[in-house]
Amino acid sequence: MAKVVVLGAGISGHTAISYLRKDLSKEHEVVIVSPNSNYQWVPSNIWIGIGRMKPNQTTFPLAPLYKKKGIKYIQAKAVSFHPEGDSEINKGYILAEYVIGDKKGQTIKVDYDFLINATGPKLNFEATEGLRPGKNKTLSVCTYDHAMHAWNDFDALIQRMKKGESVKILIGTGHAKATCQGAAFEYIMNVEQELNRHKVRDKATVTWISNEYELGDFGIDGVTVKMNGDLVPSKDLIEMVFEDRGIKSITKAGVYKIEDGNAFYETLNGEYKTESFDFGMLIPSFSGHGFKAFDKNGGDITEKLFKGFMIVDADYTPRPYKEWTVQDWPETYQNPSYPNIFAPGIAFAPPHTISKPRTSKNGTAIFPAPPRTGMPSGITAKLVADNIIEMINNGNNKLHHLGSMGNMGAACIASTGYGFLKGRGVTITTNPIVPDYKKYPETGRLLSKTIGDLGLAGHWVKLTLHYAFLYKAKMKPFWWLIPE
Repeated sequence: MAKVVVLGAGISGHTAISYLRKDLSKEHEVVIVSPNSNYQWVPSNIWIGIGRMKPNQTTFPLAPLYKKKGIKYIQAKAVSFHPEGDSEINKGYILAEYVIGDKKGQTIKVDYDFLINATGPKLNFEATEGLRPGKNKTLSVCTYDHAMHAWNDFDALIQRMKKGESVKILIGTGHAKATCQGAAFEYIMNVEQELNRHKVRDKATVTWISNEYELGDFGIDGVTVKMNGDLVPSKDLIEMVFEDRGIKSITKAGVYKIEDGNAFYETLNGEYKTESFDFGMLIPSFSGHGFKAFDKNGGDITEKLFKGFMIVDADYTPRPYKEWTVQDWPETYQNPSYPNIFAPGIAFAPPHTISKPRTSKNGTAIFPAPPRTGMPSGITAKLVADNIIEMINNGNNKLHHLGSMGNMGAACIASTGYGFLKGRGVTITTNPIVPDYKKYPETGRLLSKTIGDLGLAGHWVKLTLHYAFLYKAKMKPFWWLIPE
């Protein structure tokens, strides 16, 4: 009998545990350790943040589902990793701390034969001075409760505008190396749409601020898409959308401090500037959780498992930007020191950024970190689960399921509006995520699968995916037929 432990119940962790339970016989134990009591479909937090959805439309409780499916669920937070065991446990275990009930604060040892670290990122708000959801006029849509707070403040702002007050709205990235520009872009589009719906658009100045070198970078160094038969750089596409909607933009900006409605930022030119606002939604930087790892004698072996995020089968050799290749990126998400440990989704340490690294004249790095959310999280989680299932069933360590972001496609749909008759989507599909200029010298990507579109169809897809992926997450009949 094998025991597989998954840390985290987000998109990666929940996807992995779903396939493990489906495809492993009942003699094998599957355990999930997560501090969260609810599953949340994060992409729909955007709609919560504009008051078009409630949190209960994007979440559901985990405990009843896991009990029904025969998955052991421990509501606790991982604290440390012990891949070699100790004098009490002769195999790997993690130390976790209970987060609820009469056991809150107590620690537990959870042993494993295979471990999937799907803890995702720490929302590193503290990396930017004064950046706190609900403080200094800044909000977040990174979680459903953050998004609900954002809606409450946005609703109050709308009421002020209806009374004749003019306001300034600032949305984008709140750190010089933040990622998830796509979520911020979708939110600014929806905010602008709601201002029109409430007939107060003329009372608001809406500004985008980002660490991107130019609009449409999105942490993937931009993309050239085929659109109505023409090749269109994402920069031109987003510029067109912003111009059409009257959205101003600030790029090449590393926000380093927030103070009561003022964003202080540094530019690549080395200038220090300030942008004031009445309502701000700024994505924080993402970081690892600061986990420690120890050998069987208690020695610190953190460097074998982590470099911020978890070390996997990537090539981390420091090299100049021009020498980076898609072959640097991981294919199995397996830790090289401990082959029974894996890290899909945001939990793995990327070998380098995708966007070109740039440093200001003052020496500050200002460029997006590489995104690993959404489709890549689900795809890599299934890949890891499939490899572990084969390892258990076949009794060997061969990994047949491979998937690098250098040959993996992804779709990003930024939908504005709500409902089946009103809405518009900005759709960008890219393949591969990490550009491969040796294979595709013209643009780094396969043009037949790298497509852009504007219109109602993309909005329909986004809304349909909301219901489809919640159906899948709830493990309803034939859920596995819905692709990642």
